[in-house]
Amino acid sequence: MEIKIPNIAESITEVVIAEWLKKNGDAVKADEAICTVETDKASQEIYADTAGILTIMIQAGETIPVGTTIAKIDTSATPTKTETTQNTPKNEVVTPPVASTPQKKGEMVEMVVTPIAESITEVVIGGWLKQDGDFVNLDEPLCEVETDKATQEMPAIASGILRIVATAGTTLKIGELICRIEASEAPQKTAAVNTVPPTQQVVAEASVAQKDSYATGTPSPAASKILDEKGINSNEVKGTGIDGRITKNDALLAEKIIVKQPVTTQTDTNTVVVAPTGERVQRRVRMTQMRKTISKRLVAVKNETAMLTTFNEVNMKPIMDLRAKYKDEFKEKHNVGLGFMSFFAKAAANALLQIPEVNAYIDNGEIVYNDFVDISVAVSAPKGLVVPVLRNVENMNFAQIEKGIVELATKAKNNTLSIEDMTGGTFTITNGGIFGSMLSTPIINAPQSAILGMHNIVERPMAVNGQVQILPIMYVALSYDHRIIDGREAVTFLVAIKKYLENPERLLLNL
Repeated sequence: MEIKIPNIAESITEVVIAEWLKKNGDAVKADEAICTVETDKASQEIYADTAGILTIMIQAGETIPVGTTIAKIDTSATPTKTETTQNTPKNEVVTPPVASTPQKKGEMVEMVVTPIAESITEVVIGGWLKQDGDFVNLDEPLCEVETDKATQEMPAIASGILRIVATAGTTLKIGELICRIEASEAPQKTAAVNTVPPTQQVVAEASVAQKDSYATGTPSPAASKILDEKGINSNEVKGTGIDGRITKNDALLAEKIIVKQPVTTQTDTNTVVVAPTGERVQRRVRMTQMRKTISKRLVAVKNETAMLTTFNEVNMKPIMDLRAKYKDEFKEKHNVGLGFMSFFAKAAANALLQIPEVNAYIDNGEIVYNDFVDISVAVSAPKGLVVPVLRNVENMNFAQIEKGIVELATKAKNNTLSIEDMTGGTFTITNGGIFGSMLSTPIINAPQSAILGMHNIVERPMAVNGQVQILPIMYVALSYDHRIIDGREAVTFLVAIKKYLENPERLLLNL
């Protein structure tokens, strides 16, 4: 059975294999996630179509077109999983056997990966603290499991002989089998160990573990990935985790060591050696697929559109006074804050319906007009700038707009935006003012034809009815495609935005 990259969305033609969740030769079950792929918009998992033995054909990091075969599954090979694991429903939490009552001698107790946190679906066996065949006591630590967030120990759920199933480095899903414990009584030789005072025994074991621990200088999976991207050897990093393990935070703080040669200066009588001053550190980090695609699209927009920008200024005092008067009541009633974005989104929606050219786009020599308003809101995410979409803004009130923006921003921060969240959009709003930008020329978000740029609010002297007043002013910018939008439409649109923002009652009365 061949596993191919499916059609994810109409605009996506290629993906990057970000990570394999299974190894070559592993047994996989039907509908089990086997790898993660990245597009310019989001990341998603690819699932096995059937059960069998996995053969990987495309390695992690490679860019491939949609429809490419990335793996094969040998359905004739039956995975040697235990019956308990195979019959576990996909979304069911597996509960380990309770060992509160003594087990019968020779009885085999299975230990599985227990749920750690709601967001964690798999763990990596960091290392075994006991060896196969060792006698273990109830609640005695057996192994360490690693997630992308932390490392913790797995205690024994029974006393007996340890039979290891998953070796160190193995990635397991929640509910999968780690080991078995053959219930038995403690060997007689363990009595001699108990003659050592407990305090001395703990100190001795801790010192040995700290000295000879496998974890010393070993990066966690998350740390290893970060170090690889930075091009840093783990030997160059000092671990601050348990037993000297290199944590994710250690990797984030690590910088590549570049040995600098001292500068020498030659004189007639002697040679003076001058030590280098200052730090000259370079780091190389692989560009993500999202960042690569953003780069290509921005350059394409500059090259393929007749982009032009027009500016105006807005007196923000009416909106600020309205917010100051009603923000507490608004938050108490709607359980969301009243920000500036809802005013801009609503003003843009009204103006777009009045000037449909700004809400249209060019497609194969035709102009496509949209009788609805889906506004893309630019949001900074860990992997780069994303533009999730608020749909049918023309029918939304201020509370719905604010809640929608908060939801999309939270998804962007947690990297949980879906393809549906990112697809579409007829117009974009970006707010550089939150970073302190006074003025900018935003680039169009293709295939859209225009983008509105917000900036910071600064008190400036303004002439009002022959009098100079100090008012909170924001410069606004509209970048547009001159192939479809003429200067008249662009200026008229921006003037309409200014009118709505300086007279917010017009938004409420739909005037």
